[in-house]
Amino acid sequence: MEGVTEGVNNLQITDSSYNNKKNRIQVSNTKKPLFFYVNLAKRYMEQNNEVELSALGMAIATVVTIAEILKNNGLAFEKKITTSTIDMREDAGGRPIQKAKIEILLGKSEKFDEIMAADAAAAAVAAEEALEYEQS
Repeated sequence: MEGVTEGVNNLQITDSSYNNKKNRIQVSNTKKPLFFYVNLAKRYMEQNNEVELSALGMAIATVVTIAEILKNNGLAFEKKITTSTIDMREDAGGRPIQKAKIEILLGKSEKFDEIMAADAAAAAVAAEEALEYEQS
C-alpha cells in the first residue's frame, strides 16, 4: 500500500491540455443561472488573464450570451472560437448520439481591472446607501 501512496504522491501530469483546464467553465443551461457563469468567468479572468467557456447542445446559446455580456461590458475579447461535434451515449448500451460543442476562449481586456474596480466601488456605495436607508 505504501508503494501505491508513494506513486500517487510522485505522479506528474504530462498532458499539456491539463494546464488549460484550470480556466475552463463547462456551462449548462439547467444547473446555474446565467449570471453565475458571468461572475465566475470574471473571477477566472482575474486569476488567469483568460477563460474558456465550453458547452454542448442546447447550452451553446447560453455560452454565446455569456461571452457577449463580457465583451459588451468591455471586460473581454475573443481569442478563439472552436466548434465541433462529439459522440455521446445516453445509455450504457445505447446508440451514439452526436452533439454540437462550442469552446470560446476569451482574453482579459486592457480595461478589465479598471472596470472591475469601478464596479466594486459602485457596489460599495450602493451597500453603504442601503445600510443608511435601513438605519433611518
